[in-house]
This record gives sequence, C-alpha cells and structure tokens, in this order.
Amino acid sequence: MSFFGLDCVRKKERELERKIRANDREYNLSFRYATNAIKTSKYNLFTFLPLNLFEQFQRIANAYFLFLLVLQVIPEISSLSWFTTVVPLVLVLSVTAAKDATDDINRHRSDNQVNNRKAQVLIDRKLRSEKWMDVQVGDIIKLENNQFVTADLLLLSSSEPLNLVYIETAELDGETNLKVRQALPVTGDLGDDIEKLADFNGEVRCEPPNNRLDRFTGTLTFAGQKYSLDNEKILLRGCTLRNTEWCFGLVLFGGPETKLMQNCGKSTFKRTSIDRLMNVLVLCIFGFLAIMCTVLAIGNWFWEVREGSQFTVFLPRQDGNDAAFSAFLTFWSYVIILNTVVPISLYVSVEIIRLGNSFYIDWDRKMYYARNDTPAEARTTTLNEELGQIKYVFSDKTGTLTQNIMTFNKCSINGKSYGDVYDYTGQRIEPTGRVDFSFNPLADPRFVFHDHALVEAVKLENPEVHAFFRLLALCHTVMAEEKTEGDLFYQAQSPDEGALVTAARNFGFVFRSRTPDSVSIVEMGQQRSYELLAILDFNNIRKRMSVIVRSPEGKLSLFCKGADTIIYERLHQSCSKLMDVTTEHLNEFAGEGLRTLALAYKDLDEEYFDQWKQRHHEASTALDDRESKLDQLYEEIEKDLLLLGATAIEDKLQDGVPQTIEQLSKADIKIWVLTGDKQETAENIGYSCNLLREEMNEIFIISGNSPEDVREELRNARTSMKPDAADSSFLSERTSVKGVKAITDEVVNGEYGLVISGHSLAYALERSMELEFLRTACMCKSVICCRVTPLQKAQVVELVKKYKQVVTLAIGDGANDVSMIKAAHIGVGISGQEGMQAVLSSDYSFAQFRFLQRLLLVHGRWSYLRMCKFLRYFFYKNFTFTFVHFWYAFFCGFSAQTVYDEWFITLYNLVYTALPVLGMSLFDQDVNDAWSMQHPQLYVPGQLNLYFSKRSFFKCALHSCYSSLVLFFLPYAAMHDTVRDDGKDVADYQSFALLTQTCLLFAVSIQLGFEMAYWTAVNTFFVLGSLAMYFAVTFAMYSNGMFLMLPSAFSFIGTARNSLNQPNIWLTILLTSTLCVLPVVTYRFLLIQLCPTINDKVMFKVRQAKAKLPTPPRPTRIRRTSSRRSGYAFSHAQGYGDLVMSGRYLRRPAVSRSSGFAHTGRATTGFSPMGRSAGYSPTGRPQNVKVPDVQVTSLQMYRTITD
Repeated sequence: MSFFGLDCVRKKERELERKIRANDREYNLSFRYATNAIKTSKYNLFTFLPLNLFEQFQRIANAYFLFLLVLQVIPEISSLSWFTTVVPLVLVLSVTAAKDATDDINRHRSDNQVNNRKAQVLIDRKLRSEKWMDVQVGDIIKLENNQFVTADLLLLSSSEPLNLVYIETAELDGETNLKVRQALPVTGDLGDDIEKLADFNGEVRCEPPNNRLDRFTGTLTFAGQKYSLDNEKILLRGCTLRNTEWCFGLVLFGGPETKLMQNCGKSTFKRTSIDRLMNVLVLCIFGFLAIMCTVLAIGNWFWEVREGSQFTVFLPRQDGNDAAFSAFLTFWSYVIILNTVVPISLYVSVEIIRLGNSFYIDWDRKMYYARNDTPAEARTTTLNEELGQIKYVFSDKTGTLTQNIMTFNKCSINGKSYGDVYDYTGQRIEPTGRVDFSFNPLADPRFVFHDHALVEAVKLENPEVHAFFRLLALCHTVMAEEKTEGDLFYQAQSPDEGALVTAARNFGFVFRSRTPDSVSIVEMGQQRSYELLAILDFNNIRKRMSVIVRSPEGKLSLFCKGADTIIYERLHQSCSKLMDVTTEHLNEFAGEGLRTLALAYKDLDEEYFDQWKQRHHEASTALDDRESKLDQLYEEIEKDLLLLGATAIEDKLQDGVPQTIEQLSKADIKIWVLTGDKQETAENIGYSCNLLREEMNEIFIISGNSPEDVREELRNARTSMKPDAADSSFLSERTSVKGVKAITDEVVNGEYGLVISGHSLAYALERSMELEFLRTACMCKSVICCRVTPLQKAQVVELVKKYKQVVTLAIGDGANDVSMIKAAHIGVGISGQEGMQAVLSSDYSFAQFRFLQRLLLVHGRWSYLRMCKFLRYFFYKNFTFTFVHFWYAFFCGFSAQTVYDEWFITLYNLVYTALPVLGMSLFDQDVNDAWSMQHPQLYVPGQLNLYFSKRSFFKCALHSCYSSLVLFFLPYAAMHDTVRDDGKDVADYQSFALLTQTCLLFAVSIQLGFEMAYWTAVNTFFVLGSLAMYFAVTFAMYSNGMFLMLPSAFSFIGTARNSLNQPNIWLTILLTSTLCVLPVVTYRFLLIQLCPTINDKVMFKVRQAKAKLPTPPRPTRIRRTSSRRSGYAFSHAQGYGDLVMSGRYLRRPAVSRSSGFAHTGRATTGFSPMGRSAGYSPTGRPQNVKVPDVQVTSLQMYRTITD
C-alpha cells in the first residue's frame, strides 16, 4: 500500500521563498505552512448526499428525468403515471451513489492509514511518537532502517561513516537500486545526541514547494555561518531508508507540499468518447423532441379552431380554456409521451453492459499470471469501450517492458565468442543443459550459463580468460556484504555492474570485500588481496571506468571497461586484428539487443605511476579547473591498452513484449516509451522489443542543451522525413470542442524513430515549442523519451490529448508513473516489482505487459463493438416506438392520446426488449478471440469511430422514421373498413393498438437478429422468451379476470383473443415485419458485395475455414544483425569512485555492510534499477578448498598473457 494520496492539494497563495527555523514551531506556524496530513477523499458524512446529488444532476439525462417527474405530477398535462419515471430515476441515483460512497470510503481508509503512521519527533528535548499528520514543518524527526521517509527532509546526521544514508527511490523514479545522500559536516557532528539536536537552531531558506525531483536550492545558516544546500542533502517523501541504522532530518515540506505530492497528477473524472458523444446526441434529441412537440401543439391549435368547436356542445371547455391554452397543455403532454426517445433505461443498460464486460476481464484466464497469482482486474467499469479506440500507448520501460533483471548472457574473450551452444556440425542450437558450477562453493546458485566451453577454459587456466574475469572482479564500485560465511550479497551502483561481478563470481573470481585501499577476491579458491591505488571514475563524457591495482606479487596494472567505441580509440596498435574479430562479435551481440561492454588492460611502470600519482594529487586538490585537469591525466594513462574482450548483458524483457508491440503496431497503435532511465539503456530496450529497428530509415537523437538547439534538431529531423513540409501546414482546420486546433497525421515515406532526453524534453514542452515537438514526434513510428520526470510523463500525455484528439493509454508499474496513468484516457497498472501505487491509481491492472494486446485487441474491441451495436439498436427501437406516436397524433385530433396500451408503454423497455438487447451487448462477437489476435487490423475501425458516430446516429434515426411509417400506416390501412370472419367490426382503437404494438415488437426483434453476429443459447432464449412473455402478459392483462379486479387499469378486455385469432392480423404482422427489415437486408448485401469492411473480410475467412481456430504463430526469438553498438552497459550516473577510495569512511570491518556510494557534490541522479528485483542477489555456500594445479594449455588465438 502506498503511503501517499492520489490527489494533490494546491496552495492558494503563491510562496516565493520558504523560511524555516529548526525546533521553533511557533515561528514556523506563523507562515501557515501545510501540515503533513494528506486528504484525497471527496465527501464526509454531512456533505455526501447534497454533493453527490449535485454531481449526478449535472448529467443532462438525470436533470431531464427530474424535470419529467415534475411534469408528471401535474394532472392537466400528464397522461402517464408518475411512478413510471420516479422508480427508474431513484434506482439509477441510488446505484451511482452507492458506488461513489464505496470509492470514497476506500479513499478515507487509505488517507487514515497513511496519516496515522507513527514517526519519532523531537519535542521538548525528547523523542516522542507522533502521527504523521501531526508532524510540522521545522520539526526534527528520527528515521530508522527500512522506514518510509515521513516528509521532505534536510538530512542532519546519520549512523553511517561520512554521514551518508542509503535510500531506495522506487516510489519516486521507479528505480530499485540504492542512492546515496550525505549530510553537511557541521550538522553531521550532531550525531544522535538528543541534547545537541534539541539545541540546534539553524535557519533554512529554500525554494518554495515545486515538483522538481532532481533539483533543490537553499541555504542553512547556523552558528553565524551560511552553508549551501543541494539535492544531495535532501530526503524526499516517497523514499525508503536502507542499510542505515538511523538518521535525523529537519522537515522542510509536509503533506501536499512535498515534491512527491506536487508530482502526483490531479485525479480527474474519466469519461469515454462515447459518453461525450452521447451528451451531444442527447442535446440534439432534446431539440428534436421540442420541435416534434411544437409541431403537434400547433396541430392541436389548428384542430381546436377548426374541429374542436363542434365538440363543445357535449364536451364543454373549462372556463378560460381556449385553443391557445389547449395547445400549450398539449405541448407538455407530448413532452411526457415522447420522452421515450431518451429513456432512463438506456443509462441503466449501459452500466449493466459495462459491468458485464468488466467481469470478462476479471475472469479471463489468459490474462492470469500464475507465477504471482495475479489476475487481470478492471478497477473501473466506465471505460471498457474506450479500450477499443486506443491510438497512442505511453509506456514506462523499467519493470513494464523489462523484468528489471540483468543477466550475463555472452562474452568474447581474446577473439573467441562464448555463450552460444553448437552441435557437432557447427550449427547453433537452442541451449538445454546448464553449466555445472559445483567446482565453486561460492557460486550464486541462481546464475545460469549454457556454454560449457567457457568453464572448461577457466578450469584449464587459460590466461586470457582468467585475466578477463579478474578484471570483472576488480574493476567496479560494488560493495559486498557477507552476513554469514559464504553468504554474499552485492549492492551495486547499477544492475549491470552487479551482473558482471556475479558472472566473475560464478566463474571462480569471487569479489569478497573491499577497504578504501584494497580489494579482496577469491581466485579459483585462493584468497588474494589487491592494493587499490586509484579509481578513474565513470562519467557521462568518459563512458568508461578504470582501476589501478597492485597484485600480491607487486605487479602494477590498469584495468578498464567501457563503451567499445571509447575503448577502441585507446587500444595499442598490436590489437588491430583482435579488434576486428571482437567487432564482429559485438555486432552479433548488439544485433540481439544485448548491452555490450569492452574490457582492456595495461601493465604500468612503477616509476611512471609514482609521477602520475603525484600529478593526480595536485589536480584533485586544485581549486580551478579541477575536472578538466583530472580528465587530461585520465586520458594520459588510459592509452595503449591491450584488448581482453567484451561482455554482453541482457536486460531481460518480459515475455512476449516484442510480439505484443508488433501486434499493436499492426493495429495502427503508436507506442511511446517514457522512462526515467538513461538514453543508452532505453535505446537498447527499444531495439530489443522491436520498437526501434535497424530497417528504419533513420533514428533521430534530440539532446540539445538550449531551446535553440532543440528547435533546430527538431526541424532538421522533420526536414529529413519530409523535405517539402511547410511550417504552417500541420494545423488542420477542424477544431475541438474547446477550440484547440487539431494536428493531423502527416504521411512520410519510410519509417523513423525519435529519441529525446529529459532536459531537451523540458524545452520541447514549452508553449512556444510544443507543437514543433509534437509534429515531429507524430511523424515517427516510435518515440522514446529518456530521463523524464513523473510530471513530464503526464505533460507528454496531455500534449497528445490536447492536439491529437485521440484516445490515449498509459501503462506503468511504479509510483513515478502515477501522474501519467491519471493523465491518460485509460491508465493501466502493472503489479510488478515496484509496489502497488501504479495499480492503485489505474483503471485496469495485470501482471505482464503482454496482456495489453489481449486487453485491447479482444476485450477492448469487443466492448466497443458491443456498446456501439447496443446504442444503434437501442436508439432504433426507441425512435421507432416513439415516432408511431407522432404519426398517430394526426389521426387523434392531437389530443395526446397514446397509440399503445399504457401497460405496453410501461413494459416495452423494462421487459419486452430489455433482455434481448442486453444479451447481444454482453455475448456478441463478430469473430472469436483467436481471430481477433490473428487480425489486429480489426481494431482500426474503433480508432476511426466507424461503428458509432453522429453520422451513424442520423442513419439510425432515418431508419427508425421509415420503420415507424410502415408500422403505423400498414396496420392502419389493413384494419380500415375491415371485418372479422364472423362479420363483426375489428377496426376499433384497442384492436389497432394491439396490432401496432405486436408488429413493432416483431419488427425490432427481427432487426436484433440481423444485428447479432454470434448466437448463443442465452441470446436465443432471451429473444424467443421476450416474445413469449409479451403474449403471456398481453393475454393475462386483457383477460376478463383482470378487468373485473381493476376495470380502470385493464380496459382492453378481450382484445387479444378477438384480434389474434384472425388470419389477416397475422398476415399484416408478417408483411409489416418484412417491409421493415427489407431495406436493411438489401443495404447490407450491397455493402458486403461492393465495399466490404475488414470485419466482413475476416468473417468471410472464418466461414471459409469453417470456424476452425487459426494456429497461433510459434513465438520466435527475434534476432538482428546490426552494425550498431548496443551501448555502454553501466549506469550513466556519476560514479562512486571517490567515496570508495576515501580513507575516512570505513570505520567498521568491510564485510559487515555493503552499499552503493555516490560521489559527494556531484549529480547522482540516473541510476538503473537493482536490489530486490535484480538478478544477482547471491546466496553463497561454504568456503571452497583450493583447486589443484592444472597443466596450462594455451587456448589463446593471438597473444599470450603472462602473469
């Protein structure tokens, strides 16, 4: 359960600067800063009923039915009983209110759970346990290991050396690897001394509340000195304290003002495009209703003037009632009679259909993930049909597309590739057996490798292979924790590094522990300690890291790993042949979407190194231009390297991700990946999951550091795609409801990809450039946005929603995806490694990304198809029913008399036609799920609103008009001057009413049969059962017994048995029904023959295949050949080398604790996830014995390395 709410409360007054004094509540309260309480609920006990009713009556239909109810209690107007409206209205309002109340109770519970958590607060010189909601800005609080951070804090002191703390930020940025924060030395000296902390009276001046997670500016004034504060000294609400016994912090922002809450998107009431269209159509219907009633009122006035005077002799008018007043009353009477054009049962039926289709999602076994016992869940029932209209999918990367698990997959050592398995003919085969690592008691049992040749090379003590794994065991900043003998746990800056160290561990080079000046490893069972002389740390520009070590034998070596392009520039000329072979291997690895890394080394001269170290010390203590001086020294020593080989790591995709993306692309759905991860990683995954492909004409990288650069890069990209594109042509003439111009899709020749970094995206989202960015991005097949903040994710979604006017879906698994999930039309949460916050904020949830294709292509498409069929048919049957009243008015003196029996009017929508249309709307499918997945193109009509739109609505109204004319005038003509078989008259009002309503029911039932593409036993029972129910009820209501009980209510005595036993009545019913459906059959036949839709083609194919299920394509592993490097496989964050080398920070034995360290004073944002979800958390086994010496057999191809 997440610990923050779902909505943000905004401050009314704009704050320019925050001033805080530690331990001074009175001073801080004067500024009226927000407390740490959060509130996401909408109602309380007293406001629920009025607020909820107010919200419900904002729906036009509900207000309309309330107005009808008022009319029906006026006896001069009403010709129908009041309960025909009040019962369904109360039912609808009650069901909706109950649903809203349940949702709000859950929000109250969530709020209370968070607000009532306990925190240790320093009050009156004592630590007291207080509720989170009672914590105030300026309080000093104590956090302990594995606790959530209560509010945004300034770190004061901690239990760790150098006042470091380790935090997990999964709820903030989706990354599970540890980050490091460090307190100021002046506050670090306070330690855990309560007296000193209570006396601390520092004043903080800092920025006002904002949503920037990666930046903080402020100053601390204490003891007459002013200290600078940055993001490295701040703990944000949303983090979890890890590997740190305790720390103290000063509360800077509380509750709704914390950066996390400022980032959480605003909760909005989501409505489907069909809902919005329905509102427009309902208004049109009201207008049409008013026109019809006006026409009939005018008709009544004419009739009263011309004919009505003849009746006044035996039917005298009441005083003052002239023709005009009669017309006025007639207008309102017809408003009541014709109200069935918008019956309230429509809204009840829509909710039932949505609920039923939601259950289908919940019950779908093919979307159930057995490993985690996680079924799919429809968390809302109001958006199902929107799933069938998605045009843009916005996806998180880490944990959504990937499993967040790194595995050592392949490697190339001294020109020989390892990792693939070959048969005796040299053909590559699928691996079956795992490599046996039993020779190594310290091996991680979860590590899997299939190529036995590499283990044999290790056992045969191949020097290059040993040097390769020795480099992996030494060249890193991983921390090892050994709680019990042999039980190793690695804490790495990035999961890539962890995977490489774990690989070295399994192949017999076990990293055991480190101190600031040594690294201890176990080499093939022998404990060895290397003196660590220098770490040449990684950064974004260097794209490599090196360590300089002295072996136990006294040999000086530099080990380097980095991006292959960077390493190749620094290799000795003697490596040229090896470079060519390794390049081929790198191309092969990159072609499979693996993350590659090149390894090299050089032996150093002792005298040269002493000189270099002296210059290094001078550069590292220089006050001016320190960074560039260090870079020059690094460049100097990292040259003439000897190539060892390359590694290939797989960031494991979730099962079925490439196939899912391919299927969604075929359905013309565009996929944008919005990730907080680094660019290289995102690109690699883009290639792995088929989002980016080598066949694309070009992939544009937008990484400008200024607005001008970004604008230029976007324009250059657009010109490359479409040289003749005019700058002003991309705004179409059509506008949305809000008057915002819409961007139309531009056709480009070829396929393109776009990758844009977070800082460039910040400029691209500015008002002056957002259209440039959107236009360029929409011309591309796929878009990847890297290093984006949670708010930027939401802004990208909002931008597409605003200008594209299409249906969007956002899918993610972490708290950093919540704002994006809330912003999109549909939010999907993946219940994965990063908590449940995304799921709690989502509309739909499941466990694996691959289920998205079934959610959209099957459930979404079916839901949309069913809803559209339902609406078309519902409007048809109700318009037809109502228009007959209109024609009848011209034959009854515009007297507002109903053409049907009052009981038929009451039961028509409730009993006679309710179940058949619900059966169609719950069970109908044009093709089954297998064919839906086989033909993703079936999804496209939903995106284009082809099944239900204003056009199809007006076609439906015209069809109803024709049917009503047939249904009124054919029975009228058939009964005119007609007699029964026995010569008695049959042409009375009651017989005509019975015949008309029977014809109507048969006509709409046959029409329903034509609408249904999939007949089930339930559907058949509903249709035939409803007709049977009609005759049973009609004969019962028109019987003598009912008349004798209530003569006024059951006046149609004997009509059924007198009329329905006449052959000409049944002939009329047959003729009327045939004429009603004949145009429909003709139109559909011609349509299928002349211009068949994709549905018609697939249904024809299904019939040809005799409904035999298609054989699903066998999933094949996607392999690519590529000239592109899959990139640099460790974190693009600043390295931790300086801290690792610091002599001050390890006051305890190194084996007792491990953590990833951050360089103090440098940016440490941008880590790759690791931790509980990474694939290299080891569990060791007892210490091994030394392996006996083995005769050295040279397997090297190009040179020999001698130790």
